[in-house]
Amino acid sequence: AGEVTGSCHILQVRQQQFLIDCGLIQGGRDAPRRNREPFPFNPQKITAVFLTHAHLDHCGRLPLLVQRGFRGTIYTSAACRDLLPILLRDAAYLSERDAERTNRHRDGETLAEPLYTIEDVEATLKLVRALRYDTDYAPFPGISLILRDAGHIMGSASLVLRCEEDSEPRTIVFSGDLGQYDSPILLDPHRLEQADLVVMECTYGDRRHRAREATLEEFKAIISTAAREGGNVIVPAFAVGRSQEILYVLGQHFSEWQLEDWTIFLDSPMAIEASAVYWRHTDRHDEATQHLRAEFGAMPPLPNLKLCRTAQESMAINHYSSHALIIAGSGMCNGGRVLHHLRHNLDRPSCQVIIAGFQAPGTLGRALVDGASEVRIFGQTITVKAHIHTIGGFSAHGDQADLLRWYGSFKNRPPVALVHGELDPAQTLREKLQPLSSQVLIAKPGMCWPSVDHPASK
Repeated sequence: AGEVTGSCHILQVRQQQFLIDCGLIQGGRDAPRRNREPFPFNPQKITAVFLTHAHLDHCGRLPLLVQRGFRGTIYTSAACRDLLPILLRDAAYLSERDAERTNRHRDGETLAEPLYTIEDVEATLKLVRALRYDTDYAPFPGISLILRDAGHIMGSASLVLRCEEDSEPRTIVFSGDLGQYDSPILLDPHRLEQADLVVMECTYGDRRHRAREATLEEFKAIISTAAREGGNVIVPAFAVGRSQEILYVLGQHFSEWQLEDWTIFLDSPMAIEASAVYWRHTDRHDEATQHLRAEFGAMPPLPNLKLCRTAQESMAINHYSSHALIIAGSGMCNGGRVLHHLRHNLDRPSCQVIIAGFQAPGTLGRALVDGASEVRIFGQTITVKAHIHTIGGFSAHGDQADLLRWYGSFKNRPPVALVHGELDPAQTLREKLQPLSSQVLIAKPGMCWPSVDHPASK
């Protein structure tokens, strides 16, 4: 509530407490401290977790929840189940490595501890149970659950929870993160018609993405400019979702964009693993992708694609001063291999950097989008001479029109609590929703519905 990352909601039914998501807080200097703070509830008393999808801002604190005593079941889709080991193991590895790096410089001081360990992740994965989409489950007294496709990333879901207490049924819909309509690979967000409350994301509630045709033309123009000026193209990309979509688009336009003159690098072991999950879950592919898979057996072919699994393969990319198209994590430039590529290329006027997703406040990606003339990477000050391009058409999040279209399918004008958005997008979307809804509320941390004046922690 009140920000884009750190998704975590509590649902109380018949004295049972359920969590919807348990995500990492990302961006900003105080994020590490906030992630370590005690949960505003007792993890041992949480009956179960209902997980919307595998992005870390929705699942990244699940191992911490288990570390602190949660022993219930984590319910999610099959594709999300398959993606969770990839993201959570990587998050644990990075946390352990950061603690080791910090402790090298601490002599006689209290040693830093990772947020959680790989052992915590493995214990978490044992609690995951996969559910089928569009199937009614009744896992506990007084509550039933249906997963509906949210069209955000592979395995993403909106949750339809039918709750009954004191013989009074209520249907609560958690949108999860909603994708764009007509995006490549994935199905569109599912059309829902009835709810008593909608808890709805509003990440891009104040803006419209560029049309996909215009986005593709801009991508093509950036590649042409880089080819003409003899530079590289760097795409900071989330390992799950963005990387697969960009590879798909590059394969579709391989000849038209003259990509045979380039070397394309997917420099992310996570994205390589996630891509295999994407192509395995064919039931979640849209019609065009199903036809494509029937023709090629996988994504469109990229004969000059190099998959970089090792650190040595990643470092070798730095020998390319031109005609390297580098897709690397992390998507917000707040860690991962993309930092090394930015360090080697940002001071080159011939370099083109494509920002293709949301950048949280406090991240390097946000600084680049905001036009920073200098940035710090690995303790080094780098002058930004590269051209920074923001391409909204590739976002995994729906824009204002998509959000309004999704809510517009509800026939009974249910009240809305807006979450997963900064204040300006939330206020703008509230104004757009008010003629359509019986009530629109911008949620605040600790707020309890319907008694909005009483924090959930009490």
